[in-house]
Amino acid sequence: MLFTYKAIDEHNTSREGTVEATNVDAAIITVQKRGYTIISIDAVEQKSSILNFEITWFQSVSNKEIVILSRQISTLFQAQVSALRVFRLLGSEAENPQLRTVLNSISDELQAGSSISRALSSHPDIFSSFYVNMVRSGEETGSLEKSFGYLADYLDRSYQITSKAKNAMVYPAFVVGTFLIVMGVMLTLVIPRIAQILTDSGQELPIYTKIVIGLSSFFVNYIGAIFLVLSVGGFFLWRFLRTDVGRRAYDEMKISIPYLGDLNRKLYLTRICDNLSTMVGSGISMVQALEVTADVVDNRVYKEIMEFTLLEVKGGRSFADTISEYPEVPGVLSQMAKVGEETGNLPEILNTLATFYRREVDNAVDTLIGLIEPVMIVLLGLGVGVLLASVLMPIYNLTSAI
Repeated sequence: MLFTYKAIDEHNTSREGTVEATNVDAAIITVQKRGYTIISIDAVEQKSSILNFEITWFQSVSNKEIVILSRQISTLFQAQVSALRVFRLLGSEAENPQLRTVLNSISDELQAGSSISRALSSHPDIFSSFYVNMVRSGEETGSLEKSFGYLADYLDRSYQITSKAKNAMVYPAFVVGTFLIVMGVMLTLVIPRIAQILTDSGQELPIYTKIVIGLSSFFVNYIGAIFLVLSVGGFFLWRFLRTDVGRRAYDEMKISIPYLGDLNRKLYLTRICDNLSTMVGSGISMVQALEVTADVVDNRVYKEIMEFTLLEVKGGRSFADTISEYPEVPGVLSQMAKVGEETGNLPEILNTLATFYRREVDNAVDTLIGLIEPVMIVLLGLGVGVLLASVLMPIYNLTSAI
């Protein structure tokens, strides 16, 4: 937000200007740090226009920007640059307006005496509890440059694996969407005109032609009702998925469907192992690491597993013994975790498991991409072939009879 202020300096000279901050308190702190006594401060009403507007919803901070930011912070700390100067510098250079505002707000909080982790925790929509706890660990051990380096590496790995999984779905989604549009145009615009010619010819039509004409007639006559049913059904499905029961059912389906379920399970296991390895390896206790992991994992099934494991570990039970009870957790994970606990190398073991599952996800995505193209070609060929045959064969018979 932008604020205008009127103030006087130490020489009783009037000062006016603007300051950018997340709220009025942060704006006041910024002005006072300049040595001014505030007379008045007001938020500027920013009017939107067609050519010049900013909508925060469209300018959210991406994971890639957080990766780059973490890498920059780590590099600047290695160069012995002070924390306040680091965030001032990055805030002035940030291209994303929302990120720039957040970094300036963090700078103001640091100047007011706050710690870095506490300042970051004021922006949970950008910096997760995992991120904040890693920074807090770095503050306690005096190795902030390493903590931000770990975060950059972790977030980069997470970003790469998530992007690869999402990109694997782009091609089939595009092909299926195009196919549905073409089929819709054929059934609602092309087939009805040809159907009238075939019906007027008086010839006996093949069964598959009658089915296609019937589908076309159904879509043309009831397109409004179909659209209404789909809209209402989509709305209630959206509402259901926003409930706890609906969200859990959806998350359970994501790890249960053939092939994709196995891919999703490995994706979640990669994140869990990577989280725990990074945090425990940085000196954070297993209890705190499980608390953060349960908070950041975005699947209700695995979230519940982490929460139950947390309770058991607090009660004195080992991490490996607890996770071994769940079928969603492979036996190799619990067995290797047990070895890690017995040898005192749990962070290294978890890192090895994270690397293993990351490679499994990469291989599964590559295999999926390799299978999708031929399967799509066959299915689309069959669909278009049946549609064309149902129309062209009667026309061919009609012209042959003439």
